[in-house]
Amino acid sequence: MAKSLFDQRGQTVGNQVNAESIGDVNFGAIQSKAELIAELRKTLFEVTKATKAGSIAEDVSVDVESHIKKAIIEAEKSEPKKKTIINHLEGAKSLLDGITSATGLVTAILQATKVVGGLFL
Repeated sequence: MAKSLFDQRGQTVGNQVNAESIGDVNFGAIQSKAELIAELRKTLFEVTKATKAGSIAEDVSVDVESHIKKAIIEAEKSEPKKKTIINHLEGAKSLLDGITSATGLVTAILQATKVVGGLFL
């Protein structure tokens, strides 16, 4: 039996824009620091996209982007501190919690936090 797919990306319901699908961000297959940084950069781009679509308020977006950028900066260091990266990712996540249309971003950030826990000692 064939399954029907219903793609809701870009649709608007009231004042909510469906940004559930966040492009090709995938923290599931990460095995290196470089891959983590690349996925964090993609996440940053998706935050910008969601903001332009009206899914995330601009003032919230600025703070979320700041947290993600700081996580990237820390991850790029020769001896990154796992706790610092996780704190920044958790900060970004907490700002997005409760924004229904940002659920995909919250999930991605949660996945990133788990990856950081496994990559860095």
